[in-house]
Amino acid sequence: MGFGSNLILVLVGLIFVGSRLIHGFGIFGFDMHHRYSDPVKGILDIDDQHLPQMGSVDYYSAMAHRDRLAGAGDATVESSLAFVDGNETYQLPSLGFLHYANVSLGTPSLWFLVALDTGSDLFWIPCDCRSCVKGLVTRSGRLDFNIYSPNTSSTSTRVPCDSSSCRLRKQCSARPEICPYQVNYQSSNTSSTGILIEDTLHLTTEDTSLKATVDAKIKFGCGMIQTGSFLNRAAPNGLFGLGMEKMSVPSILASSGLTANSFSMCFGSDGAGRINFGDKGSLDQGKTPLNLDTPHRTYNISMTQTVVGDNVTNVDFTAIFDTGTSFTYLNDPAYSIISKSFASQTKETRSQPRSNLPFEYCYDISPGQQTFEAPPLNLTMKGGDQFSVTNPFVNVPLEKTL
Repeated sequence: MGFGSNLILVLVGLIFVGSRLIHGFGIFGFDMHHRYSDPVKGILDIDDQHLPQMGSVDYYSAMAHRDRLAGAGDATVESSLAFVDGNETYQLPSLGFLHYANVSLGTPSLWFLVALDTGSDLFWIPCDCRSCVKGLVTRSGRLDFNIYSPNTSSTSTRVPCDSSSCRLRKQCSARPEICPYQVNYQSSNTSSTGILIEDTLHLTTEDTSLKATVDAKIKFGCGMIQTGSFLNRAAPNGLFGLGMEKMSVPSILASSGLTANSFSMCFGSDGAGRINFGDKGSLDQGKTPLNLDTPHRTYNISMTQTVVGDNVTNVDFTAIFDTGTSFTYLNDPAYSIISKSFASQTKETRSQPRSNLPFEYCYDISPGQQTFEAPPLNLTMKGGDQFSVTNPFVNVPLEKTL
């Protein structure tokens, strides 16, 4: 292929709306930005040598490779809440292709740039660590991360072994005043180990007329030993569990009476987005039930149809929403039904497989071509509402080949 040629990748991009039980409380929210967005580069000033160029072959290959990481106040507040240090979140390629938010914890407060993960439950941060990442090199110098210590926060308490939150009670008989934890993730040899701590997560109301600070007591992991991908730039400054179990941050906020037991996440076409705790949804919002009878409680839903252009096929399969995964992965028969139906309705020339791209359906377009005619792709969720897949195509410029 000559210099200036382009390649169209056929991807399935999904928007996540995490449904949970709804009650009449407030909403917590903060903005989300794409990991490659200009606001993120401006805030973190990450060295470009660590960033695959957005839209390049390396960009999408790296995202597919890192998907193996995915796992894992007392008064009622009537206004939505955000993190006190700001409601922006970021998607960062150099930090494992995960979504990040800046949170404040402890007294005096320290900020932590934590990855947002709907595929796991525990919130943990590097803490008195013997094995962790303590900073990154940026264009303007070194960015040092904060490292938490229970001894320096006046609002910190250790979770005892007899707490209902302590799952590893058999391992703490020698130290009954502390509860150990260990979380293992799908990525090879990736884990976080330490003890459980309770401290203050600093939040603020989003409603300008009701502006107030809310300090939520939460239990989290004091991560003393991180391994695997956590030492190779993925979630180097902590991971914010958004799962369904009682140790996740949304569950803790709900059980404390601060918010409804729900949250939503939305992503724009440029990757900028937003997360809200306690979101009750809109009147015109589509709905589908969560599958709660699975061996592991996850954000699992059922699909009943694939709709590719004019082809409608009844097929039952389940899907998990996971912010720790870059792409959508489908098993057969759903994958074959969608891909073959798409290929039969696409007029562009299908390209030859490339060893550095982990995708099967790619199409050649000519230099300067601005449009690509392809059938729309939608999925029908259980209950009948449509899940429209927005912009499932990406344009990848190819370097000159000899």
